Amino acid sequence: MSTVIQIADAVVAALNAATFSQDFEAVRYYQPLFELKDLKELKVSVVPKGVSSTQATRDKAAQDFQIDVAVQKKFNKGDNPEVDGLMKLVEEIADFFRFKRLAEFPQAMWVKKENVPVYSPEHMDQYRQFTSVVTLTFRVVR
Repeated sequence: MSTVIQIADAVVAALNAATFSQDFEAVRYYQPLFELKDLKELKVSVVPKGVSSTQATRDKAAQDFQIDVAVQKKFNKGDNPEVDGLMKLVEEIADFFRFKRLAEFPQAMWVKKENVPVYSPEHMDQYRQFTSVVTLTFRVVR
């Protein structure tokens, strides 16, 4: 199995073993496409995104593996309290991995997170749906 898939699966396992402010089951996808009716339930999708490599030493490379974690839910009202709770969950997920190694793939060390934009205004306007994607970067030196 490829390293990026092993890391994505380790992210899924870590998320599903943890406790957050909202309950969910993370699932790895290649294309997390859902019907709006399916988003009445909170969805947390883990998607392998990219791999880059740089020289670490004379004979080792530092490989950075990017994993997207998407939080999606069709909202009822879309008011501040409802969306605030989803934003809190996104921040919890991003902070959960900070400075950690993945238990199921300990060679991978967290090095960075990105959450830009913090949510999709287009999805809110067009679909009445909250979507936020956190990109986690894990480094493996080999």
